[in-house]
Amino acid sequence: MSHPRPYVSIGLMSGTSMDGIDVALLETDGDTALHAGPWTSRPYPAGLRETLLALDPAAPELARYEEQVTRAHIDAVRDFCAAQHIDPATLDCVGFHGQTIKHEPHLGRTWQLGDGARMAHELGCVVINRFRDADLRSGGQGAPLAPAYHRALTRSQGLTQPVAILNIGGVSNVTLVAGEEIHAFDCGPGNALIDDWVRARAGIAYDEGGRLAAAGQVDERALERLMSHPYFSVRGTKSLDRNHFSVEPVTGLSVADGAATLVAFTARAIALAAGMLPVRADSWVVVGGGRLNRTLVSYIRSELASTVQVAEDLGWAGDAIEAQAFAYLAVRALRGLPLSWPTTTGVREPTPGGVRHLPTAA
Repeated sequence: MSHPRPYVSIGLMSGTSMDGIDVALLETDGDTALHAGPWTSRPYPAGLRETLLALDPAAPELARYEEQVTRAHIDAVRDFCAAQHIDPATLDCVGFHGQTIKHEPHLGRTWQLGDGARMAHELGCVVINRFRDADLRSGGQGAPLAPAYHRALTRSQGLTQPVAILNIGGVSNVTLVAGEEIHAFDCGPGNALIDDWVRARAGIAYDEGGRLAAAGQVDERALERLMSHPYFSVRGTKSLDRNHFSVEPVTGLSVADGAATLVAFTARAIALAAGMLPVRADSWVVVGGGRLNRTLVSYIRSELASTVQVAEDLGWAGDAIEAQAFAYLAVRALRGLPLSWPTTTGVREPTPGGVRHLPTAA
């Protein structure tokens, strides 16, 4: 499929932390050419996050909340385009990941709320969504999908390889880039357990900068219980739901000690994942919201015998990476290029994906 210029794409991401919507502009050929544009982030409307955190896919009101999620994303694109003086109709595509509310790859199913047809109709441009469906149909985990972009990003930056990109959102996942090869899987917990713990015990949305965790002590017995989860004995491609793990082992601890122990849990799971990679990474780059938890990053540095940097150390916009990834994947979807590989999600063969919605769709 020829194209006279790089595709101009907007990517949308609301991760499993469910803290809001990231919007990012990317010019790309869906392969090696990348030019990152402006980006923004905005919280969900009041009360929607709490509703989504508790939402079950079988809930009778699911359609109503999907409409609210779609509306929030459409408004986010419109406001972003207005601020950047962009006519949405001039975009080549929008990559609309949608809001994951449950992920059950072992049963071949995943739920992302978001009506791509409605978005295409209202914005007047092509919208790509349902990125994970084809992967699941092809025997994959449906996640992680950002590795294609991680590889392009490391190449565009000329990073020394092998290099690992560690994304810490609600869960954590790693992408190893080693020449033409990419290997990826979900490591284990990310921010979700820590966020849930401090919200329940301290009434705050998250442990800003990791200050609570820094004031606590790790309970080794609780950490050992957390690390005994069978997920950590599985090797190869694998993925998680944000609710895969429980805070039950830390329930008897103080707020600070529980936060410290959960931070140590995330870091220890990442170190275990590092040992499962086919080759040792010379360096690690941390992206996603977890990079802002300085205590967590410190623990990760202690666990990994490698150089560990955060996105901003390389001049990357750490909060925009996932949205940029879905702008990139949307272009790959338009071009029919693979979004996933046997070494990233466990699909049987390199697999294209995404569902295209034209602006004339009702």
